[in-house]
Amino acid sequence: MHLIVDIVITRDEYLRWYQGTAKAILATSRDGRKVSFPAQSLQPYVTHNGIRGSFAIYFDDNNKLQRVEKLR
Repeated sequence: MHLIVDIVITRDEYLRWYQGTAKAILATSRDGRKVSFPAQSLQPYVTHNGIRGSFAIYFDDNNKLQRVEKLR
């Protein structure tokens, strides 16, 4: 199963997750479902300006996070 989310996180906002004051990202998928996943899973996509883009969030049958992929 996967959900598509559009994410815009400023550099300063992501820094809170990086420093450990926040642990999870809460986003709304394109179909309206709320999804929470570890902020750490977005680390490969952090740029100098933060994180911006559309992402596919993949889960297994037990709703455990499998992977996050940035869409082109």
